[in-house]
Order: sequence, then C-alpha cells, then structure tokens
Amino acid sequence: MRSITDLPPPAAMARFPAGFGPRFLLTVDTEEEFDWNAPFRRGGHGLDHVPHLRKFQHFCDGHGVAPVYLIDHPIATSPAAIEILREAARDGRAEIGAQLHPWVNPPFTEELCDFNSFSGNLPPQLEQEKFRVLHDCIAGAMGAKPLIYRAGRYGLGPHTATILRSAGIAVDSSVRARFDYTSAGGVNYRHHPAHPYWADDERTLLELPLTTVFSGGWRRMGDRLYPALWRMPMLRGILARCGLLERIPLTPEGITVAEAKRGIDAALAEELPLLVFSFHSPSLHPGNTPYVRHEEDLARFYNWWREIFAYLAQQGVRPTSISAITDAVQR
Repeated sequence: MRSITDLPPPAAMARFPAGFGPRFLLTVDTEEEFDWNAPFRRGGHGLDHVPHLRKFQHFCDGHGVAPVYLIDHPIATSPAAIEILREAARDGRAEIGAQLHPWVNPPFTEELCDFNSFSGNLPPQLEQEKFRVLHDCIAGAMGAKPLIYRAGRYGLGPHTATILRSAGIAVDSSVRARFDYTSAGGVNYRHHPAHPYWADDERTLLELPLTTVFSGGWRRMGDRLYPALWRMPMLRGILARCGLLERIPLTPEGITVAEAKRGIDAALAEELPLLVFSFHSPSLHPGNTPYVRHEEDLARFYNWWREIFAYLAQQGVRPTSISAITDAVQR
C-alpha cells in the first residue's frame, strides 16, 4: 500500500474540470512564537502577534482572498485567536485547518528532540492521540471540524494518512515540494510534484503540495542539479543571478517580489492548476521570525502581498478555497 510520504505515480495526479485553473490558495501556518534557533521547548512561547491576525484578515478581505489558517494547539487554545478566526470562518472570509506541532501539543510523553519534532516519526498511537486532542480542540473552539491538515515542519509519517482519514480529513498540505528534511530526521520531498495528487490509492485523501518551482534556463534539470549544489551556496547564487537556475517557493519569507513573479511564471509554464502560497503567522508582528525583524520589514511584507495579488490577477490566476477545490476535483 502506498504511503503518504511516497512519490505518487503519474495516475495519481488530481484532475480538475476545464476552466478551474489556474487558481491560488493562501495558507497561513498559524502558530506560537518561538526561537527558531533554540532547542524545542514545551513552554516559553508567545502569542503577541495574535491581535495582528485581524489586520491581516481585513487586508485579505480587501483583496477578495480567503486565507486558510492552519492552527496549532497554542492558537486553538487562545481565546483571542479563536475570536478573530471563528468570526472570519463563520462569515466565509476564511477557512480553518489543523497544524500539529508535537512539542507543544499534549499528551507529552515523547522526548524533546529534532527527530520527534516531526509528528510522523512518533509512535502511531501517540501521533494519533496528539492529533485527536488538536482536532477536538479546534472543532470545539470553532464550531466546525478542520478542513485540511499540515504537519508542523512538514513532518508526515507512514501512519498519518490513516489518522487523517479516520478523523474525516480529506485534504493534506504537508508536502513541501523540492525540499529535503532528512538531515534533521524528516522527509525528502525533493522529487515530489507541485501538482495536486491523490495521496492514497483509494483517492480519499487529496494532497495539495506547497508550491516550489525551478526557474531559469536550466529549470528542467533542477531536480538533478539543485541537490548537488546544496553545499555550494555561492554557486547557487551565481546560477540564479545568471538566470540559469533558482529554486523559488511561493512565500514572502525570504523571497523577493521579483523572485515570486518568476516563480509564478514558472508555475504557469508548468501548467499547474493550483498555486499554494504559505507563511508563518508570527511574521505578522516584527521580531518573531527571521523574515520580519522591524516595522520596515512588515511594511515590505504587506507590499509583497499587494504586488503579488495584483500580478496574479494580471496573469488570470484567481483565488480559491479548500471547499472549492474539493468540490471541483475529479475522483
């Protein structure tokens, strides 16, 4: 039986009706604030950015975009966060999914370490119980079950699909195409497609990979060349500046507007029906992530979205939602 972490066969590619695409989905890893360079801890995290979720939601409202908030346990137990997100979801201005950060999600029985920060590495009973606690917490707080799942740190495992199906979750978005996390104990997604696909042979679980593309004259060789250049950042930079090869994830975190536009162009050239954007919610307030340190960074962050929303519209790429995707996909 095929695992959710396996490369899908060509026949597993999801099909959409004519005229559906291209569309884009905006996902937000809605999570606690923590030091990305420090060891994992059960506590000591912050939620100071939570009030800024309202500003971002209003910003998206103004552009006709309904974000998908993938919320973890600290967010799901924050009254302030639930008030903001429940209102937006109730009004159809946003959708809610689940994101599992095992180090801050009870029950706490595993050792704190890099390996166990990928929930798919946990014993199956513990992964399932952590997910059940998160799922029930979200359902109780939001008044509706989460529509989609993303494993924190993109940490899928051999039992994740079974856990999701048993909870009635029909969509996963944990695969970060063209990235490799094996050095820390995670999954290698270097060769996974960016095109949506069925993660199981029964076609009950739809995978929406985060969109990462190769751009440049050598882009068709990216899957082979880029891993070989991993330990040569200077050479990667030279190839990118020469327009030969660059890897572009669709995110405002570490990616410029110009790079993102090249990524969108490359995704459309690949005829992807769906572009999945993402970022981490702590970036909505300066000082929480490496990408937004100061107010000037935050202003650039919002301007990034303004320019990208405008460019997507110019290219005929419309916003979409989990509900629209599941209604449209052909089994």
